[in-house]
Amino acid sequence: MENTTKSRILDEALVLFAENGYKGANLRDLAARLGLSKSALYKHYASKEDIWNALLDRMIAYHAEHFGSAEHLPQMPKSTEELYVLTMKMLHFTINDPRIILTRKLLLTEQFHDERVCKLATKHFLIGTENIFTIIFEKMMEDGLLKKEDPKMLAFIYTAPVTTLIQLCTREPDKQEEVMRRIEEFIKYFIKIYGVK
Repeated sequence: MENTTKSRILDEALVLFAENGYKGANLRDLAARLGLSKSALYKHYASKEDIWNALLDRMIAYHAEHFGSAEHLPQMPKSTEELYVLTMKMLHFTINDPRIILTRKLLLTEQFHDERVCKLATKHFLIGTENIFTIIFEKMMEDGLLKKEDPKMLAFIYTAPVTTLIQLCTREPDKQEEVMRRIEEFIKYFIKIYGVK
């Protein structure tokens, strides 16, 4: 029961923090949303900061498990078609997963107020994805699937426009269809330019 309650607390805390920011969220509201007393909430977490840190830890683990990380790589593409499929799968997860949508909102607003969140936002929005694709592109170059280039620079070229368009999707969700179309066109163009036939 405790793990289920702790999980429910973090689920609801993510919604509350994404809506109101860290400073604007209070534990009384969180407890009310959960149908708990404030004292019952304190049985699971000692403070708002403890909830916040547990939530950030869970966000990191969830993203690594479902999206990937340099330490938890997705399956390596064996063709440029598989690169396309892998990227689209990662993209659909990033844009459509309800927990990740809230995470992006939280990171965007709180990166200016919390040093740990600032570092997470940089990793989440740029460096983490770039590192994954640096490793993927190194392997694809070794396998003769991509032209020999600087894999880190190629990963930057590949991820920066996609990340920018995802941020547009976060700010203006009604543009999701347009964002997906533009990213798909970009991936196909990238493969045309850098793929080995």
